[in-house]
Amino acid sequence: MKKHLFYSTVSFALLLFLFAGCANEKDSELKIIATSDVHGNFFPYDFINDRPAKGSLSRVSTYLKEQRKALGDRVIYVDNGDILQGQPTSYYYNTVAVDKPHLAAEVLNYMGCEVGTLGNHDIEPGGPTYQRYIRDAHFPILGANILFEDMDKTFVPPYTIVTRNKTKIAFIGMLTPAIPNWLPKELWRELRFDEMVGTAKKWVQYVKEKEQPDVIIGIFHSGLEGGIVTPQYAENASLQVAREVPGFDAVIFGHDHRAYCDSIRNVEGEKVMLVNPANGANNVAELTLRKKAVGHSSFSLRLGFLKYTWHKKNKEYWAVEGKLVPMADVEPDEDFLKTFEEQFQTVKDYVSKRIGTITRSISTKDAYFGPSAFMDFVHQMQLEISNAEVSLAAPLSYVATIDSGDVYVRDMFNLYKFENTLYLMNLSGREILGHLEMSYDMWTNQMKSPEDHLLLFNDDDNDVGSVDKNGGDNKSRRPRFKNIYYNFDSAAGVIYEVDVTKPEGQRVKILRMADGRPFELDHIYRVAVNSYRGNGGGELLTRGAGIPQEELSSRILYSTSADLRYYMLSRIEMKDTITPVCLNEWKFVPEKWTIPAGKRDYQLLFGE
Repeated sequence: MKKHLFYSTVSFALLLFLFAGCANEKDSELKIIATSDVHGNFFPYDFINDRPAKGSLSRVSTYLKEQRKALGDRVIYVDNGDILQGQPTSYYYNTVAVDKPHLAAEVLNYMGCEVGTLGNHDIEPGGPTYQRYIRDAHFPILGANILFEDMDKTFVPPYTIVTRNKTKIAFIGMLTPAIPNWLPKELWRELRFDEMVGTAKKWVQYVKEKEQPDVIIGIFHSGLEGGIVTPQYAENASLQVAREVPGFDAVIFGHDHRAYCDSIRNVEGEKVMLVNPANGANNVAELTLRKKAVGHSSFSLRLGFLKYTWHKKNKEYWAVEGKLVPMADVEPDEDFLKTFEEQFQTVKDYVSKRIGTITRSISTKDAYFGPSAFMDFVHQMQLEISNAEVSLAAPLSYVATIDSGDVYVRDMFNLYKFENTLYLMNLSGREILGHLEMSYDMWTNQMKSPEDHLLLFNDDDNDVGSVDKNGGDNKSRRPRFKNIYYNFDSAAGVIYEVDVTKPEGQRVKILRMADGRPFELDHIYRVAVNSYRGNGGGELLTRGAGIPQEELSSRILYSTSADLRYYMLSRIEMKDTITPVCLNEWKFVPEKWTIPAGKRDYQLLFGE
């Protein structure tokens, strides 16, 4: 009897041990959920267009609660920046409710965010705004490559450690270093932005030696690759860092608004997972971390009819899997909506304020095919505000329409999407021409026959609307521009033609100034541009006009103190009734080709 009792007791103890081992193995699974480029999409409602929205952090909040219910504190939520611009929710707390906690921080605090970064659109609202956001956040905002200008000291923490079940996860955060190419120094005074590869090498080594983490995750507000590349840095360097800097188990990245989930091998042959949830909280990126063992030794013990085997793990490592999870079918979190009901209504009341009347509808759709009332309204505003001779501007929304009738504050976000200030700059006639040549080279196809496209589409999409090789119809597909539409600058104040049959660099012919004066290549003109362009954004002034990056600031004669949207709103409110007109100061030629081609391409793009 005692013998059986002994066996039973030992067996029970061993079973408890084995079950505990199974539980520990299960507990070793961790999940990191990430958002990026939220751009103020906190609620399932589009304040700009006054309609429901598909994404939003309210849906992500529901998903997080579901995951935490299943996994407990083994879920870690992080946000990868660009949250302070895009929707009026952010703008209102950037510019109006400046004495209140920032809504972006409050929302992320509610959701239990544990790590954040700054994006370029978080820097753009200016120092007082992003410093307030950092103060209001109950989690560290990281930036290993954001340093004080003349010091080897980071502006915010370079990394943070999150510990779960005795597992140490190091997050190293970085921001694209191309900020000086887009934003005036007044917005980031006393800071500098170092290149990413060298920064990553420094902090990976430091973290390994000081913290000895089990896992290292990069969280980078920088795209996969491409963008602006200079001898000093690359705008989008996430792939380069993952490949060239051993030590990262995974990289969460953003900035380029392109959903991505794949793994690569770094220079030492180690697997690195890369994920990008794209923008608007339409997806989340999800990393699942599981502890794995390489090599086992074992021994067995037999007690009577029972045999027990122990496995010893000779080496352990963390396997990282990635996926993107759509939020479209996730219901918004009712408690989230209730918690922020007052803030929601405050912003909705703000954007619903009437500021005037517009007598005709205007749309960015027309802006790609020639002069448009939409773009000429922006040009006229820029010329009036700055007293410039020439205005350069591009559509800032791919598709935006302001209908005739009453105009509300919300419409200003369609008219002018970002918080750019307005610059008055000195440019020579030759520089204006070079700027326009580069713009139209990115914008238009070289037509060699009447059947060709007017617009420059992605190579993979050039057969859209035709019959494919298998005889199928491609009309259901939509083409994409080869380049970014917000770099398609047109001009006002000059009369010119764009001959799309000519090769790159030879398409623009400026005939005269709009007031009848001759246009002179060597003459210096007062030119209105937004701050993004004036600081080198899109490289139209640097590569196109040939002005060195370091010389741009010396060309600025004047800058508005508030953003362009504010001035446009104020002028409409002052005039009350606005009648947009098309200036018709430029055209595509030869018109017998470009007009029919434009109609075809319009239908391909918009299905109308």
